[in-house]
Amino acid sequence: MNRFDYVKPQTIAEAVAAAAEPGAAFLGAGTNLLDLMKGGIANPNRLVDVTHLPDLAAIETAPDGSIRIGALVRNSDLAHDADFSKRFPAVAEALLSGASAQLRNAATVGGNLMQRTRCAYFTDPASTCNKRQPGAGCDAIGGENRSHAVLGWSDHCIAVHPSDFCVALTALGAIVEIAGPGGRREVPITAFYLLPGETPDRETLLSAGEMIVAVRLPADALAFSGHQRYLKVRDRTSYAFALASAAAALTFENGVISAARLALGGIAPKPWRAEAAEAALAGKAPGRQAFAAAAEIAFADAKPSGENAYKIELGKRVVARVLAMAAAGTPDRLPALPASPFAPIPESVVNV
Repeated sequence: MNRFDYVKPQTIAEAVAAAAEPGAAFLGAGTNLLDLMKGGIANPNRLVDVTHLPDLAAIETAPDGSIRIGALVRNSDLAHDADFSKRFPAVAEALLSGASAQLRNAATVGGNLMQRTRCAYFTDPASTCNKRQPGAGCDAIGGENRSHAVLGWSDHCIAVHPSDFCVALTALGAIVEIAGPGGRREVPITAFYLLPGETPDRETLLSAGEMIVAVRLPADALAFSGHQRYLKVRDRTSYAFALASAAAALTFENGVISAARLALGGIAPKPWRAEAAEAALAGKAPGRQAFAAAAEIAFADAKPSGENAYKIELGKRVVARVLAMAAAGTPDRLPALPASPFAPIPESVVNV
């Protein structure tokens, strides 16, 4: 680990100013950053500690029903907040399916949004990686890549985004609040992440000194509370990243789907909103045929980036299954195995 300065600002403005210096990084819980520093993957020359800053650790409900989540709210605190989990159950389910209980107790909302890829070549200094060293090449292409992207990848990077939380946020149209040297701004989470293209080292639209201060779930997402789920397929049920996941939310009118929200995880370099599939579901009666058709649309542009063609079929099945689960209704209590295909589900969707 290289030597670095440690700065403990007292206000957001001071933190932004301190982090605007080249080579600086914000320090929250550090559950991802410190691992990368120990492995020589991240080498900041200044850490700006934001863990004690005021007004960043609250969960606030606005009069219109929207919820604002401070960047320092712990993942476990958000998932177990009774009011939040009732309003946005798929988000709570996604949070509880990620990492271990110990990590969820430490990790923060803002840190979750900023976590780096878990590609083995990115975390191996002996491998070439365009994220770590622009222009070096990508050893994942032609390497061990069964867990890599089938949507949104480029010839420069085929890694996937690792978050579960962000998939559910994407489905529900979350807004990211940002503070920086130029003041404050808000961006939809769908625009917050960048596809790799020719610059995979730039993963978000944040500029130097900018930090996430909050995430907001809009009031219109409340309409989906009664029919939303998150489903995650992984190599093992505990402590593993998704091979394919999906968050789905539905509303109904006169027995047909009036609106749908769908986002995919584990299959692209960013949480992937499937808007064409959403549009195709509107006006359809819920059922196997409609859900299978939506899954085909969601993966219409998918193509293998290596030994991962199986992910396309797996992803389609995850989409069809999570839509069926959402149609069956949000359970009164989260399952003991959140987001797992092994969790008990309504009998009506067992064969979907």
